[in-house]
Amino acid sequence: MKTLFLSPPSFDGFDGGAGARYQAKREVTSFWYPTWLAQPAALVPGSTLVDAAPHGLSTEDVLKTAVGHDLVIMHTSTPSLPNDVECARRVKEQNPNVKVGFIGAHVAVLPELTLEMNPVIDFVCRNNFDYTCKELSEGRPWEEILGLSYRDANGELHKNAERPDIADWDAMPSVLPTYDKFLDIRKYYNGYLLHPYVSWYTGRGCVAKCTFCLWPHTIGGHKFFHKSAEAVGRDLDEAVSIFGDRVAEYMFDDDTLTGEKEYAIALSKHMKRLKLSWACNARAHVDYDTLKTLRDNGLRVLLVGFESGNQEILHRIRKGLNLGMAREFMKNCHKLGIKVHGTFIIGLPVETPETVRETIEFAKELDPHTIQVSIASPYPGTALYDQALANGWFARQDLVSGSNGIQTSTLSYDTLSTAEIEDSVERMYREFYFRPKKIAKIVGEMMTSRQMMARRLREGGEFFGYLKERHISTAKRRGEAVTA
Repeated sequence: MKTLFLSPPSFDGFDGGAGARYQAKREVTSFWYPTWLAQPAALVPGSTLVDAAPHGLSTEDVLKTAVGHDLVIMHTSTPSLPNDVECARRVKEQNPNVKVGFIGAHVAVLPELTLEMNPVIDFVCRNNFDYTCKELSEGRPWEEILGLSYRDANGELHKNAERPDIADWDAMPSVLPTYDKFLDIRKYYNGYLLHPYVSWYTGRGCVAKCTFCLWPHTIGGHKFFHKSAEAVGRDLDEAVSIFGDRVAEYMFDDDTLTGEKEYAIALSKHMKRLKLSWACNARAHVDYDTLKTLRDNGLRVLLVGFESGNQEILHRIRKGLNLGMAREFMKNCHKLGIKVHGTFIIGLPVETPETVRETIEFAKELDPHTIQVSIASPYPGTALYDQALANGWFARQDLVSGSNGIQTSTLSYDTLSTAEIEDSVERMYREFYFRPKKIAKIVGEMMTSRQMMARRLREGGEFFGYLKERHISTAKRRGEAVTA
């Protein structure tokens, strides 16, 4: 079957179709690669991959591409689901014979409910959907395909048996030729990675048990299955052959890459061999000697989830991190010259004005190069979602982002309201970045090159625009008069 893998058009700047845990508009232009779609697309010969948002494609543009396809597989997320269903309706309206289905964490957790509420959807692929997509494209009888929930010709819903974990990741084709064929790498921006960058996963899964984290609870699972270091090395050789010097930095987006120290070091040797700058996700558990080895092998930046400056909150979310460990980790990174993008979450159980203040002060103390401040999002399938239901923390049951893609809070506590949670995000950004020390560092970085000067000026404009848009959005939702 002629197959289209589609990340549909959405709100301006909305990155719902990529690997982001928080499907919302970010503070500066940020688009992640659609790895969830690219991996099954790489398995299906002759398929097409469209990532609409970064490429500025409208629904009309997508409909033109969809012409002649027999099968359309779309990535969706909890906040973007209504928008994505509407896109599916337009595709079916254009061609009633095309089969349209969804992948993503939301439909993996709520397959029957999604199909019941949205008759336009023919099927959803649940966990480990890569080979499910491949077998759909091969035209196999749907009742024989593991991991598939679907609607038959009579409108009856069916749920097939689960598909097992993908154990042999070395057999999975590289996504890099698919990127090169269908994506413009210049369209993918990130505030803390060099531009242009390329990101992908070497496997799937995470051993950590953080209650809020979307992927391990829904799609990836709590084991880290990955390619061998040798196979990744071959992929990197292919990357250099394809992209040459067009790529400034490579990003391993695996959740727990540094959790397997030997694996991370083995990958880093390939990066050194190829003289590539690189980045990865890390937990704040990495020891000094390992950090030094990774740095010596080309590591430039780490993405680290610190989440909160309150130890009790860290215990409640099963972070497995203590504040002293985080301080030692950052001390080592500063000493080694490794830049850190630190992520923090406001609104975790059970936040108070005092714990918000602790988190703000903790971020300033750690002083990572850049930060991301998100609102706690209780996505279906996560432990946080179950806790919120059990404890009555939901202020409302609607989406976790507004129509403009700005993230909002669906949680409220006796100790902190949704309005206070949302206000705290803006306050934390302002207090962290509007310090003389941080401003001086940013200005110093801008002076290193004309390109960096232009980039930081653009991002600065976007950042101030984001803060203003968040302020206006929050005020409107409260029914307050909007002020600049």
